[in-house]
Amino acid sequence: MTTAAAKAPAVTKEQAEAIYSKGLEGIIAGETAVCSIEQGGLWYRGYEIHDLAQNATFEEVAFLLLEGHKPSSSELARFKAELVSERALPGVVTNFIESMGGNLASGRAVPMDILRSCVSILGHVDPDSQSNEAAAGLRKSKRLLAKIPTMIGHMQNVIDGKAIIGRERGGDESLDMAANLLYMMTGSKPAKEYARVVDVSLILYAEHDFNASTFTSRCIAGTLSDMHGAVAGGIAALKGPLHGGANEMAMEMLKEIMKDCGEGAIGTKAVDDWMQKAFDTKRKLMGFGHRVYKNGDHRAPILHKLGKAVAEKDTKNPGGHAAIKWFLLGEQVQKIMLEKKNIHPNVDFPCGMTYFTMGIPVPQYTPIFVASRVTGWCAHIMEQHANNRIIRPLSKYTGEAPRKW
Repeated sequence: MTTAAAKAPAVTKEQAEAIYSKGLEGIIAGETAVCSIEQGGLWYRGYEIHDLAQNATFEEVAFLLLEGHKPSSSELARFKAELVSERALPGVVTNFIESMGGNLASGRAVPMDILRSCVSILGHVDPDSQSNEAAAGLRKSKRLLAKIPTMIGHMQNVIDGKAIIGRERGGDESLDMAANLLYMMTGSKPAKEYARVVDVSLILYAEHDFNASTFTSRCIAGTLSDMHGAVAGGIAALKGPLHGGANEMAMEMLKEIMKDCGEGAIGTKAVDDWMQKAFDTKRKLMGFGHRVYKNGDHRAPILHKLGKAVAEKDTKNPGGHAAIKWFLLGEQVQKIMLEKKNIHPNVDFPCGMTYFTMGIPVPQYTPIFVASRVTGWCAHIMEQHANNRIIRPLSKYTGEAPRKW
């Protein structure tokens, strides 16, 4: 928070209650130079999201968010080399992932929970873990950015019952982050088109203002707690199906529609009837609507277009299912939602279809979101530490009137 905010006159409880908004909707809770969300666009440090998705790489965007400016060619080369050098995990983290194989297989643990614990363990062995100095924060940010994809890859290897890929080096040093992530999960170097689609998805997910997980991270950082703790808190917040988990739930919803209606029902009244039943029973349909965007999420059409292009080119993806059918069904669902509810899809809806088309396991969708959003979290945590005021809102009491014991 800014010095100006820190010196602002105190607001009385009565004044605060007059502007109360459930869920803090419409309330400005602080200032940031990292990101701006408007009805007309999304900007990372002044760069618009369509411009970044078309012309930048994820590593360039990560540099922009963490170091504060567009990198020169030499700065980018240095940054990428730093990330590659930090990809490998400490043995204690890899051992933990391997030890959780049975829990992952049984469903007692899910990838987001394992990822959260891995970040916490990493905090025990990071040489800068207890320092909130700016230089230490930047070093920790880069380590987390480099190591989280490795955690995801190792987790998927354990889930698949395969040997750990990239145990010593964290993958293939010649691959950029998106391609290396896919490589570590599968053991095969991905097609350039697949790597580019994942790279763009990471750009789209990298930062989004004071969303639930970022605000959680800033609240933790506001107590002057450490970066690893703040990022672990962000992961816990992102796990929820009303936030990052929506991409997984959106794909599960489409699979349910396909199962109930049949592949031949795409484009027919059967899907309309399924949706109407969902409306009648007040079912929450994931991947639609947004607290800020009322006229559509600017990121959604970017990823939808890229994902559908992959689906049209590859009628069979690595998972063995016909790819284009998911986008045809998704477009019908989108049309129904817009016509009957005037609700647009958010980026999680095309993300589910896109990742599924490329054969990425559904439980890894939100961990991949973490691999991207950690850049935004860390940028905000460093910003909070640099100019801090503890975040402490008031509450509106709804309990009993004062009474004697």
